[in-house]
Amino acid sequence: MSGLTVIPLETGSPLDLVRRHPARARAMAQAAAETFGTASRLAVTAVGPAADRASRAWLQRQNNPYLPEIDAMAAILGIRGVHALNVCFEWGCTGGIWPSPEGPVLRRVLDWPFPRLGESTVVAWQAEERFFNIGWPGLAGLFQGLAPGRFAAAINQAPMRRHRRGFVGDWLTNRVAMKNNKALPPAHLLRSIFETSPDYASAKKQLCQTPLAVPAIFLLAGIHHGEGCVIERTETAYAIREMGAGHVSAANHFEALTGLWRPRPIDSAGRAACARGLKAHAGVHDFSWFTAPVANINSRLIFNAAAGSGALGLMGTRGSAPTTEPFYLPR
Repeated sequence: MSGLTVIPLETGSPLDLVRRHPARARAMAQAAAETFGTASRLAVTAVGPAADRASRAWLQRQNNPYLPEIDAMAAILGIRGVHALNVCFEWGCTGGIWPSPEGPVLRRVLDWPFPRLGESTVVAWQAEERFFNIGWPGLAGLFQGLAPGRFAAAINQAPMRRHRRGFVGDWLTNRVAMKNNKALPPAHLLRSIFETSPDYASAKKQLCQTPLAVPAIFLLAGIHHGEGCVIERTETAYAIREMGAGHVSAANHFEALTGLWRPRPIDSAGRAACARGLKAHAGVHDFSWFTAPVANINSRLIFNAAAGSGALGLMGTRGSAPTTEPFYLPR
């Protein structure tokens, strides 16, 4: 796989990653600004400073525990957009939990339009809290992770709440509602759970009961047979879909919670149907399940994790094509 980026294994917090990899962090911020070409670059230039100020003010109002870290990241990088990037929720995903010889295995594909996200991936061992944070320099939240001997988890974006005002009107209405919410963003809640929850049962309880700033879908895999679930969340309510004796999966629409919701692209229903048809997992080195429509133009990271054995496999992608060499633990 010559010419592909190597995903580094680091030790330290997200702030430590920014100190060691400022170029990667700046590249990701630039990629975010270039997501939609000239239009998004002009938008960032026009509203970027205001978006940063508004994002920081919102984090400050909620007394966010990671705001000092985000402030420090912004100071180190010396660029606009760091605070806004840390409250960005505009991604898709497909994933679930399947049985395997290693116990429950979390499979997950992260879809995000940012063009260079896959090759910017870093695996960071947070030694004090004993978990692997799989993410990107410049982001304080956690989107997928593995705590050996405890659990593995990931976030899928929830569907957009529908207000019958069209796509833009619905998006703006939801953003205004979020502005007045003082709960944690989903990625910050997930990081705090990896830092504090001793086991699967505790993590599950907190993911269900902790208030959220915006709706989310959590995928959680434990270490024992049958320990796996999808948790569908609104700001204050939840529904659980259990793995049981089989498997459980999710894309970017609710299957248990009711209400008016707009599924996230691309083809959430088709990705969910494909995931439901996947067989039991052969191990964390197996990426053969990464096929269309689960693999799509926005796919940026494929991830397998078994908390029971502590095994991990991941690879950065651009669509269905790899942009990094496969990363495996144990190495």
